[in-house]
Amino acid sequence: MILTVTLNTALDLTYRVPRLHPHSSHRVTGVTERAGGKGLNVARVLAALGHRAVVTGFVGGATGEAVRRLLAESAHATGNLTDALVPVLGPTRRTVAVVDGSTGDTTQLNEPGPDIAPEEWAAFTDAYARLLRDAAAVALCGSLPPGVPVGAYAHLVRQARALGVPVLLDTGGEPLRRGIAARPDLVKPNTGELAALTGSTEPLRAALDARRRGAHAVAASLGADGMLAVTPTGTWRATPPCRLTGNPTGAGDSAVAALLSGWVENLPWPDRMARAVALSAATVRAAAAGEFDRPTYESLLPQVKVTEA
Repeated sequence: MILTVTLNTALDLTYRVPRLHPHSSHRVTGVTERAGGKGLNVARVLAALGHRAVVTGFVGGATGEAVRRLLAESAHATGNLTDALVPVLGPTRRTVAVVDGSTGDTTQLNEPGPDIAPEEWAAFTDAYARLLRDAAAVALCGSLPPGVPVGAYAHLVRQARALGVPVLLDTGGEPLRRGIAARPDLVKPNTGELAALTGSTEPLRAALDARRRGAHAVAASLGADGMLAVTPTGTWRATPPCRLTGNPTGAGDSAVAALLSGWVENLPWPDRMARAVALSAATVRAAAAGEFDRPTYESLLPQVKVTEA
């Protein structure tokens, strides 16, 4: 199985309005509610691809109950998804995405998350250690809720590496800086996260710097321009055949699912990248994060261009 970790799970709400006008009231034309957080989105895409996925992290309060209910519905639909979330006293956060129907642009509002007590963090690390025993790979995804040590991901990377479990890290800021020093097998920053880590806005130079800081391989999301990967066996760039309009929320999480699935299937790096770019683009055409439009994915996959960089 593939394990995904979401320390800051969320109840994701997506509102659609005909046109977003600041400082005014809006009539919402559509509402989508999903169990969210980056690792949960990754797990849903993995399950849709046919991989068994187990999700863990923190969950609590009334919003946490809603997250578990929605996650159970996804698990019933796919048969490949298992809830191993750890309960806490504080309420799970909410995120709100407002999609402007006239432009396709999305405005995102993210709550900070519950305060995690030291004993709750200790309970999670114990549960994580048990889950790692059966994992083919693990993804550590997203922000840290208040109370979790800033070096949390570095600790979790070391736990996985001690057991020989390949680990992907997808976060930003100080958690990324500390986590990358623990030598994860793969990091997947976007260009902003990569620039903040390295000080360079040139993706190739920044990715090379990230490898020197400890990452075994770096797969940098370039947004609508595709993906750049710097690995021990080569450097590649993958470009989609066209730009698609829609809601980009969750596109990066689909890329993580693609990279993880390609990893456990032992696909060569160019094939992993083609899958990542096609899945990301297909997610833009889906209703909510953690989903992708399968016809779009199947159409784009053979058209993604992968070249040595």
